[in-house]
Amino acid sequence: MGALVGLLFGTGILLIWRSGPRAPRRSAAASSWLQRRRQLLRQAGIDGVGPAQLTAAQILCAVIAAVVVLVLTSAATVAACFAVFGFFLPLTLVKRMHRRRQTALRELWPEAIDNLASAVRAGMSLPEGLSGLSVRGPGELRGPFGRFGAAYRATGRFDVCLDSLKDDLADPVGDRVCETVRVAREVGGSDLGTVLRTLSELLRAEARTRAELETRQGWVVNAARLAVAAPWLVLLLLGTESSTLHAFDSPTGGLLLGIGAAVCVVAYRIMLRIGRLPEERRVLA
Repeated sequence: MGALVGLLFGTGILLIWRSGPRAPRRSAAASSWLQRRRQLLRQAGIDGVGPAQLTAAQILCAVIAAVVVLVLTSAATVAACFAVFGFFLPLTLVKRMHRRRQTALRELWPEAIDNLASAVRAGMSLPEGLSGLSVRGPGELRGPFGRFGAAYRATGRFDVCLDSLKDDLADPVGDRVCETVRVAREVGGSDLGTVLRTLSELLRAEARTRAELETRQGWVVNAARLAVAAPWLVLLLLGTESSTLHAFDSPTGGLLLGIGAAVCVVAYRIMLRIGRLPEERRVLA
């Protein structure tokens, strides 16, 4: 009993000593990893979910996949392989939602910019034109511009509200539009309408070209996904046969599964890198 009290007392002293300015600081790599995950969730349009919740969902999916495959096949090595696949499933879904949202916004921005240019040409101020997009703009963008209008009416601070709008949109094209509006307001001039119309035309041309390239790329990507998934589906079917269970649970079988998984991952990543289209980054965020 005395040893337990001493252990608790020593642990408390250590925690007090490591608190405050002596607390261990989070490494830059961990902070960057969290920031990338947080930005990925925002760009995917998932509100109220942070990196911790995403990691918890990954662990839960891994456990569920391992339990289900273990019940079906009774092979621990096969269950471990599918647990790894289950771990990366939520992250894959988030990335797919991110790509779909970027594609949808890329098609909506020209219409929004045209509405803003029309408002400026009609004599409205920039804050009024941006706030008006909450009514006249595309449905996907009305929420962020509505919150911008409410914040501007409450504070009257255009630059601060514009930064909040950029963070709310979480879109590279939105960053370019916001910075164009900021420069036009600070510098002044009568060329804002021409600049906005030119930007709208460029975005339309870029969207058409990228849609054509993504359509052609989709054939190759889907074929590669099918080629990677087919051996594991066959493995899952073979694992239900009692005669193959001992082979999968042996050290040789586990090594073979590990080599096969590594080859599939490397080949799939190489295929994605070769056929990857350049992605626009939020350089002005």
